[in-house]
Parts: sequence; structure tokens; C-alpha cells
Amino acid sequence: MDLVIESGYKAWPPRLPEQPIFYPVTNEEYAVELTRWNVMDFGIGYVTKFEVAQSFLDKYPIKCVGAKHHTEWWVPAEDLNDLNANIVGLIEIIGEYKN
Repeated sequence: MDLVIESGYKAWPPRLPEQPIFYPVTNEEYAVELTRWNVMDFGIGYVTKFEVAQSFLDKYPIKCVGAKHHTEWWVPAEDLNDLNANIVGLIEIIGEYKN
């Protein structure tokens, strides 16, 4: 999250080598579930909200990866700069969770 803040809330940081996909989720319910799960490993987690130009997202079908509300886009790490260029407005932190 520090890198998002450093970007002025305008961009996601590059993925790590073991993270070949950036997968923004489509709904807050799923985002909260993932964040609470990550808190167990990292002690803190954030739920964010951001808008992306529809013309960019149209290239990536929504994937259902579990329960009906577990839906997300799979954006290859090499496309992250393009995703960042298509963010409309700022990345908002709408929830913070801690142990």
C-alpha cells in the first residue's frame, strides 16, 4: 500500500516475479473476504476501490473463481502499466483491517 500512496493513489506497483497476474475483484464483498484472509499472514490489509476505462477491461473476461461473488479480472503483469494508464480518478482505500 505504501507504493500506491507514493504514486499519489494513481497506480498499482509492479508485480513480484511470483505474481504473474494482477487480479482486481469485481465487488466489495469478495475484496473484504480476501483482505481478512491476508491479514492472517501479513497483519494488515486494505480494501480499495478504483475505476478503469471500460475499453481497457473489455479485453479481460471476468472469471468466477469460487463462490458466485468470487469474480475478478485477470490482468497479466506485463499489462499492468496499461491498466494504470487507464485508471479513472484515484485509487481509494475504503477499508483497513488489522489483527
